[in-house]
Amino acid sequence: MTAALFQPIQLGQHVLKNRIVMPPMTRSRASQPGNTANEMMARYYAQRAGAGLIVAEGTQISPMAQGYAWTPGIYTPAQIDGWKKVTDAVHAEGGVIFAQLWHVGRVTHPDNIGGQQPISSSALKAENVRVFVDNGSDQPGFVEVVTPREMSHDDIKQVIEEYRQAALNAIEAGFDGVELHAANGYLVNQFIDSEANNRTDEYGGSLENRLRFLDEVVAALVSAVGADRVGVRLAPLTTLNGTVDANPVETYTAAAALLNKHHIVYLHIAEVDWDDAPDTPVSFKLALREAFKGILIYAGRYDLEKANQAIDAGLADMIGFGRPFVANPDLPLRLEKGYPLASHDPETLFGGTEKGLTDYPVYSR
Repeated sequence: MTAALFQPIQLGQHVLKNRIVMPPMTRSRASQPGNTANEMMARYYAQRAGAGLIVAEGTQISPMAQGYAWTPGIYTPAQIDGWKKVTDAVHAEGGVIFAQLWHVGRVTHPDNIGGQQPISSSALKAENVRVFVDNGSDQPGFVEVVTPREMSHDDIKQVIEEYRQAALNAIEAGFDGVELHAANGYLVNQFIDSEANNRTDEYGGSLENRLRFLDEVVAALVSAVGADRVGVRLAPLTTLNGTVDANPVETYTAAAALLNKHHIVYLHIAEVDWDDAPDTPVSFKLALREAFKGILIYAGRYDLEKANQAIDAGLADMIGFGRPFVANPDLPLRLEKGYPLASHDPETLFGGTEKGLTDYPVYSR
């Protein structure tokens, strides 16, 4: 009998060849100027098209949405053309690829957004958070983020429209769907989590109000490209980039129920993945499964055994493997055959050239 991870699964209009997800991982290799995806990135993703689903690295939906130097965008014609190289290469290898739509909100610095002040749900600085900027060398320079300004109602309307247009651009670029990045302390997360949102209008205060921005963005994405081409990533228990919620189980169970009403194709849960991090409680996973009826993806510290157990137990439908995909372009084959996994070079994760991106070999005996 085929192990759970290697069984096909229906995701929207696609029958995926396995239940392995390559989740989004920032690599900061976009061509400058213009933050455009390129042939190097196309090779990188095509090498990893053995995954049932690839979710491409976070791609900013506007100039103001950028948090780090050298990340790709999806708001100009040149950026759409750049991503076409990537999607064509992945499709040529039989892969399925979604774009991750990204607005970092306050997790940036004026140097990355044309000198502007960042925007967020509230004028609250993300404490002890640093981002990297282009300091004129091929090594990023890290700087502390600044205090953002609270978004006005016009700002909110504008950003929702930017998300909608970015989804249309992604489909034009050949992506099979889009994933809303609502995790890891970025803009949508800054509305959801209670300690990052001190608004007193309809977008702050109560749980229903804090979920309103998520609700409206997802509605815009679904109206633009269809629910069967929209996924959402959440990170319920992480405190990345300074976002903390006072009652994450209640908040994110409600978020899952809200997303279920939109009939999106999947919900992608990023679990805490540092070495001594606590496991997500099974009771919480059961509550999410009850609240959300679409495809459930989990990512964070999974190995083959844990992945198969999660699928067999009905807690997950697909599993994301992040860092292992960096140095193992043929990761699905290695997992299936029991081949050893290579380790990545942490010095080449962000920025640079082909080294540490496309030069990891497939396994050979």
